[in-house]
Amino acid sequence: MTSRRVSVRLRLTLVYGSLFFGVGVVLVGVNYLFVRDVLSRPAKMTVQGIPEALASLNPSQPSVAVSIPKDTLFLRAISDARTQYREDVMGSMLQWSLLAVAVVGVAGLAIGWIVARRAMAPLQTMTEAARRLSESTLHERIALGGPRDEIRDLADTFDSMLERLSRAFDSQRRFVANASHELRTPLAINRALLQVSMTDPELPRQVRTVGTELLNANARQERLIEGLLLLAQSEREPAERLPVDLAELAGSAMTSVPETTADLRPAPAEGDPVLLERMIGNLLDNAVKYNDERALVVLRTHSDRWGSVVTVENTGRVVPSGRVEDLFEPFRRLDRDRTGSAGGAGLGLSIVRAIAQAHRGSAEARPRPGGGLVVTVRL
Repeated sequence: MTSRRVSVRLRLTLVYGSLFFGVGVVLVGVNYLFVRDVLSRPAKMTVQGIPEALASLNPSQPSVAVSIPKDTLFLRAISDARTQYREDVMGSMLQWSLLAVAVVGVAGLAIGWIVARRAMAPLQTMTEAARRLSESTLHERIALGGPRDEIRDLADTFDSMLERLSRAFDSQRRFVANASHELRTPLAINRALLQVSMTDPELPRQVRTVGTELLNANARQERLIEGLLLLAQSEREPAERLPVDLAELAGSAMTSVPETTADLRPAPAEGDPVLLERMIGNLLDNAVKYNDERALVVLRTHSDRWGSVVTVENTGRVVPSGRVEDLFEPFRRLDRDRTGSAGGAGLGLSIVRAIAQAHRGSAEARPRPGGGLVVTVRL
């Protein structure tokens, strides 16, 4: 059974309020004991002194002779009246003191709630910044102002960490882009040399077979390099966002997959049209590549109050629900093979998610009943 999370602000408020109540109760207790001690002290007045005491209560009146019988009943009545008076005073004092503690305690809770909100405001700012950050927004900083205290030091440390992460990700992207770019040239040269050599009509059959295999391997390497380059480019947030309709981009992307069943409704968004069309194309290519004899591919676009949505559904082998998230990792497939497959480099869904996240969106998948996947991209 999971316990309900209690916020730090609520805990601070309870601490402040408890301190008010605790101090108030202690003060009431001390005051109660002191007053009770004073009222419980024996009176320094004999029975003979009562007439003078009564006369002193109203000095404007002449003295009146009072005859007081010296019997036990009268003394007991005086004692009972004194006890009743003490109890009335103590009860009234305790009642009003507790009421004052309650009022002050409630005021303390309200003050504590306000003070806790002000104290927790910088932490809330940091939480919102951390929740907003992704690989494409690591350039943002908290830049917390105010006095140099522990919270300010924490925010500055967080900014320093973001700076290091941003440099590391930029270095990684530059390396992948540069390496991919440098590898494309020798692969293109190898492909050209093989194609020229294969045009020789006197080429032996065995050599021609080897040449065909080399061309296929070269093509797989070119697709891998192209995918890595696209992945490095798509992880960056677009420098310019243009208004687009995902339905129109989906219509253009599905021209290469004519067997697709489409339900295209308007889905306005903003972003890089080239990358978004490539994202939808990758979804369709992945749906066709890993389909089975049923060959069902359904493409849908629509918009709702949360954004614009692209969904691609296909038939295929049964996908365990625990393995779906792995398909978005680079070089990961359902059967855990890597780049040695003719089906592709294993970067299709990785590129889809990278483009979606670069446009501040998300890409999720779920197994389709009967086999296959339903991949949903929301911008």
